[in-house]
Amino acid sequence: MPKMTERDRLADLEARQRKMNDELESARRSLRGKYAAMIADLPVEKLTERDFRELLTQAIRVGGNVALTAIKGLPAAT
Repeated sequence: MPKMTERDRLADLEARQRKMNDELESARRSLRGKYAAMIADLPVEKLTERDFRELLTQAIRVGGNVALTAIKGLPAAT
């Protein structure tokens, strides 16, 4: 097998990088689809769209375990 030139090596690496990026995006889409399906079972209509988005954004920002610990310590809504 002939040795690859620097240009060929770079082209090969870029092609592999594009493939990995496509696989990564596909995995993200799949996982987000699973999570979106879970939402159908929750009474999210009790929240405004803005509150729902903010709740998820903040929970993701601080991390799931931290968010759950904080929320579980709150009193129930009346």
